[in-house]
Amino acid sequence: MGKTKVICFANNKGGSGKSTTCANVGYGLTQLGKKVLLIDGDMQLNLSLSLFDEDKVLAFAQSDKNLYEGIRKQADLTDYIVKSDFENLDLIPSSTLMSSIEYELFTKWQREYILKKGISKIVEKELYDYILIDAPPTLGGWVMNILCASDEVIIPVESTPWGLFGLGNMFEFLEEVKQIAPDLQIGGVLITKVDTRKSYFKQTLEVLQDLENVRVFDTYIRVDSTVEWSQDDHRPIMAYKKSSRSAKEYMALTEEIAGCTKN
Repeated sequence: MGKTKVICFANNKGGSGKSTTCANVGYGLTQLGKKVLLIDGDMQLNLSLSLFDEDKVLAFAQSDKNLYEGIRKQADLTDYIVKSDFENLDLIPSSTLMSSIEYELFTKWQREYILKKGISKIVEKELYDYILIDAPPTLGGWVMNILCASDEVIIPVESTPWGLFGLGNMFEFLEEVKQIAPDLQIGGVLITKVDTRKSYFKQTLEVLQDLENVRVFDTYIRVDSTVEWSQDDHRPIMAYKKSSRSAKEYMALTEEIAGCTKN
């Protein structure tokens, strides 16, 4: 096993497909023979719900073994990992208490690096090929923590009239983060919720392709009801219906990401 690659999925606009992409790329990487740890950094618990049913996710959230408790205690997050039913795919679950994480961070020394320190032993021991982190749709101290802990950030952008709204703020924030985490790279921008019958996709693609030094993934994710059905079943799309269009698109994206990260 080579050096662990840490990738986060972030966008300050909600509804861009961060959690869905994080879960399905994570599962896709296991299909490439990789061992993957997912970290749910959002109080909405969507990434956790991608692998576990509501009862288990709420039990995680109410226990003392979730990401919020680990960050609050500045603990080694190795002890907060739970096994999923999917081979080589583990999770550090979230909690609804993540809504107050900014307050918890405010009182801590070197608060921008608490998550990085929390996963340091996991990374050093090379327990996983990839660690994928789902960030909440905000810009602040916690998202800065996630970015500082990551090697790369992938930015999902939905192909809708408001999909690009606030993207400039996201890039400005990334420049600020790079002042304290200069090695952070933009892995690429992913276009999601694509309806090729509408002009929004072409407009979104043209705007993104005009950005300097920003990769736009060749793979894009089209609107597909299979996504919602797989979420309702608490399974990644490829595990739910491997023959579906979305499953094939997410597998293609996974292969593209794996090629980019050279892990």
